Amino acid sequence: MLLRIKPKLACHPPTTLFRFILLLLFWLMLPQAQAAPVAGAPPQQSASTEKENQQAYTALADILQDDKARAQLIEHLRAASNEKAPAATSEPKTSDTRPAPVATLLDSLTTLTQNTFSHATQKLQTLKQTIDSGPKRTFHSQTFFRALTYFLATVVATFVLFHLLRFLIGPIYRRMGSWGHNARLASGPWYKLPASILAAFTIDIALVAMAVTAGNIFSQYVNGGSPVVARQQALFLSAFAIIEFFKAVLRLIFSPNFDYLRPFPISDATARYWNRRLAWVSGLIGYSLMVVVPIVAMRISYQVAALVNFVVMLALTLYAIGLVAQNYRIIQNEINQLAERSMAFFSVILRGLGHVWHLLAIAYFVVLFFLSQFDAPDSLTFMMGATVKSLLVIGVGVLVSGLMSRWILRRISLPDDLNRRYPLLEKRVNSYIPSGLKILRVIVVLAVTLSLLDAWHVFNLTQWFSTESGERVVGGLVHILLILFIATFSWTILASIIEHRLVLEMSNGMRPSARERTLLTLFRNVLAIVISTITIMIILSQIGLNIAPLLAGAGALGLAISFGAQTLVKDVITGVFIQFENGMNTGEYVTAGGVTGTVEQMTIRSIGLRDDFGVYHIVPYSSITTVANYAREFGVYRANYTVNRDENIDHVNEVLRAAIDELKKDTSLRIFLIGEPVFNGVVALGDHSFTTRVTVRTQALKQWTIQYALDRLVKMHFQAAGITTPQQAVQVSYKDASPEDARPERPASAERSISTLCPK
Repeated sequence: MLLRIKPKLACHPPTTLFRFILLLLFWLMLPQAQAAPVAGAPPQQSASTEKENQQAYTALADILQDDKARAQLIEHLRAASNEKAPAATSEPKTSDTRPAPVATLLDSLTTLTQNTFSHATQKLQTLKQTIDSGPKRTFHSQTFFRALTYFLATVVATFVLFHLLRFLIGPIYRRMGSWGHNARLASGPWYKLPASILAAFTIDIALVAMAVTAGNIFSQYVNGGSPVVARQQALFLSAFAIIEFFKAVLRLIFSPNFDYLRPFPISDATARYWNRRLAWVSGLIGYSLMVVVPIVAMRISYQVAALVNFVVMLALTLYAIGLVAQNYRIIQNEINQLAERSMAFFSVILRGLGHVWHLLAIAYFVVLFFLSQFDAPDSLTFMMGATVKSLLVIGVGVLVSGLMSRWILRRISLPDDLNRRYPLLEKRVNSYIPSGLKILRVIVVLAVTLSLLDAWHVFNLTQWFSTESGERVVGGLVHILLILFIATFSWTILASIIEHRLVLEMSNGMRPSARERTLLTLFRNVLAIVISTITIMIILSQIGLNIAPLLAGAGALGLAISFGAQTLVKDVITGVFIQFENGMNTGEYVTAGGVTGTVEQMTIRSIGLRDDFGVYHIVPYSSITTVANYAREFGVYRANYTVNRDENIDHVNEVLRAAIDELKKDTSLRIFLIGEPVFNGVVALGDHSFTTRVTVRTQALKQWTIQYALDRLVKMHFQAAGITTPQQAVQVSYKDASPEDARPERPASAERSISTLCPK
């Protein structure tokens, strides 16, 4: 109950002044905007409340008019504010300073469900009150038909002008459709067909705008001077603009009269079938809710308007559900056929849509029916706006995802000069870009899903972006993508530089040494591990995981492993020092760990050797105590030749020199020799032979080639000169083992002798 305050404020005690201040503050805190009732709804304020408000306003005006009372009011208000300020500052801060919990998508859906039921209950009560308390109007046939004449004249003029404009613009539609179709048949630029479709849609919207403008001009002169008729004409023109815009969207999708402007592979019969029925349903729903129901409410009564609204919407909803049920299998088969012609990514989405499309369509019309019963014009505007937004979002998402899918299948070709310098760069780029586009395509699908939820007010995307959770998610996602891009770019550049150094010749024509190739290979492997580890750690920190315990745990785990795997640590450390000392490199012939062979692979823990029998050995660094490397600088072949002791030494040396000279004359072998062979002379003297030696220095790993060739030549020259090698007679004696042998008896001392020649 509001207080009655007399004009003279000074005559009252401070208690009255305090009560007035409370009254004033209460009046200032009243909500300034109340929920708008249904158009034309009567006010619900009681007479007593209105009277008390009038008295309060009168008292407040009297106080403000009196200078003395106004000054005292200002003084008391300032004193009250000064007294409350210290108390507020001296109070202990007992409020919870923790940040408010961030609303998630599940919380938003739960809150939305609760608010929906509460709002529906309030709407139902408001609708009942509106219908019950609606004014009863008397029907005047003369006024009604006079207004109906002006209204129908505006309707006819608008529709005639609109369809006349569409008929006149028809050749332009055909010309644009043929232009885009011919470009597609001739494999012309891909943008011609989409450009022609968007141009046709733009012209269609322009025709709607021209028809609405002409209808407004017509209604200004043809309304009989009645503001009620003008309002009804404005209702029709607003409904015409919204409904024809929605029909233009349908024509953009189906294009029933111009198949060349159809963006989807739909047959002419199917396009005309669905365009006609959807346009008819949308037009009937739109004009009923936005024109007929408001006019009936203004001219007759709210009860009749509510009944018309219920009957029309129920009939159209049942018709739409029957239409969906009748074409469920047909549309599902067409969607499945489209999925078979689509890429794998879109095929999964289309097949899922084929199973649930009828449920989505039925839910759409059921929601429209219930919303139309509470607020007919606004519900239709919301549904059409949400529908157009959904179609626009889906269209943009499909276009962007389709372009990404086409780019995924394409390969990027780098210039030949760049391929020669960086042979693996093109392969890397063609492996990274498809993966990145797939990630972006998934992000596009998520963005489309959130935009659809926002269009239907299930999830407020704009508000979520401004919250801490939204900023953290979006910022984290952008940071993760940026980190992946930087890591990939860095690895590609560094690996390409290393491979360029490994594979190709430098500008001075010299290839990198074996040691450099080995070190670069190890460095590339270490670089890959380091970049991968750092990238994973940063990404984990971006998604909200605290990596400090992870790093501490990794350190403790590494310490435990180091104690239990001392051999592994020894392998790594020994391998590092072997590389720094340039003990061996890939491609070299070595003896390491008791195994002799060619080094094929060197890792951070072991080496891989291929011996002369083709067996592959893995030798840990810790088992290597000595490394014998045959591939460093030069090789030496010490050729020892043993001849009979009776041969002349000078003659033997002369023949041996002749064999060496012939070896040096061979151009294919001469390049392997380093310097002149050294004749060491007799190096061994025996009872039946002597040995002479010649030392030949060769290129590394070519000593065996020289050995095979020189031994062959020496054999040929010794044989031609009659030089023989020492011979040894071996006599084998044996007795017959069986005395009962049928052969004639031989003396006990009889022996069989066999002489063989065998080299020493």
